[in-house]
Amino acid sequence: MKSAVLLITIGTPKSYSVPDVRKYLSHFLNDPYVINIPWLWRKILVNLIIVPFRAAKSATKYQQIWTEDGFPLYVYLKKVRDQLANRMGSDADVWFAMSYASPSIEEVLKRMENEAYEQVTVVPLFPNYANSTTGSIYNSVNKAIKLWRREPQLNFIKSYYDHPLFLDAWVDRIKGYNPDGYDHILFSFHGLPLSHLPSKTQINGIKVKEVPNYDDYEKVCYHFTYLIAERLGLKEKQYSLAFQSRMSKRWLRPFTDERLVALAEQKQKVLVVALSFVADCLETTLELGEEYKEIFFAHGGEEYQLVDSLNDNSKWLDALENIVMENSSL
Repeated sequence: MKSAVLLITIGTPKSYSVPDVRKYLSHFLNDPYVINIPWLWRKILVNLIIVPFRAAKSATKYQQIWTEDGFPLYVYLKKVRDQLANRMGSDADVWFAMSYASPSIEEVLKRMENEAYEQVTVVPLFPNYANSTTGSIYNSVNKAIKLWRREPQLNFIKSYYDHPLFLDAWVDRIKGYNPDGYDHILFSFHGLPLSHLPSKTQINGIKVKEVPNYDDYEKVCYHFTYLIAERLGLKEKQYSLAFQSRMSKRWLRPFTDERLVALAEQKQKVLVVALSFVADCLETTLELGEEYKEIFFAHGGEEYQLVDSLNDNSKWLDALENIVMENSSL
């Protein structure tokens, strides 16, 4: 079978200019999978309130971590694509797309149609499923594929957080930071509004040892954390889980910044691991790496260290290659 692999991530503004950031935010936040309220209210909220007031502030943040090669998320996306293509060789072509930027899912799949692929394996670069990320990508991919003159076999990978090689990649990355030298390890996940959850009753701290349904975001986060902690040999008091990037109080708790304040007041040495992300971005480099770090030290924290994301780490590429092979006919 003539095969292709399509890697997809959220995207990035074309530049850190305010107009480019405004365009990106408008595209992103108008997605009904991201803000799941009635169409008219979403348009008013996003286009008249959020984007006008947030664009300039967000542009400043993008500028802070922009590199000569572009936004880190995009840079690592290209590196991972290139390395995976080298590994796949003639078995499959490797493409990449972004949900809210160029090259978009729609334009890439249009180009792919001309290659007459019989099999397409789609890998959203989000290890655990959320409707606002992987769910949105799934919808976009299916819409675009249905326009093909001849639909290929579609292998869509919705979740891979518990793949053994993926877990090994994270454990190896964390061990590189000497976790035994810290009092506490805080695993931080991107938060979600409570309205996105299957149940409004949060589990808050309960160990999840059994494999949950892939689309139960909160339980998956706890299960993911448990699997990593188990491989690191951590005792229950040595680690905890929290959720970052909240937009209101009606988001998943506990909140990462509040958890860090509590740890700082206990004069703890803290190692922070952002398991939601496979590449560094605003939420890791800036939010966790600088803003939350300042909060931690302002409340008397002893030591603070953020673990780099997997980025283009070779063990992450090992995992990605195996995930693709196991979920396709290659």
